[in-house]
Amino acid sequence: MSTTTLAGTPVEVNDEGFFVDPNQWTREMAEEMARADGIDELTPQHWQVIDFMRSEYFAKGTGPTVRILGKSSGVAVKELYQLFPKGPAKMAARIAGIPKPKGCI
Repeated sequence: MSTTTLAGTPVEVNDEGFFVDPNQWTREMAEEMARADGIDELTPQHWQVIDFMRSEYFAKGTGPTVRILGKSSGVAVKELYQLFPKGPAKMAARIAGIPKPKGCI
């Protein structure tokens, strides 16, 4: 575990950059992480996925897989890969401040 500063606030992250405590996350932190990952601006579609990821995590204790994202988030799988090109479930989960979904490598 290590500490990083996002949007001026120190947060604890694991070795892959996922939040240890998802409650520390803010939208400003998400914007900063997205820019660091090459996403210039989080669009309404990005936020739709991010909000869905957080909702699923807090309801079920784990983030959704790409398959579930494609079926339930309102954003098609093809679009997910355009929005989060480095792997939709993993990249979106990290930006959403939740742990890496089960099944992601």
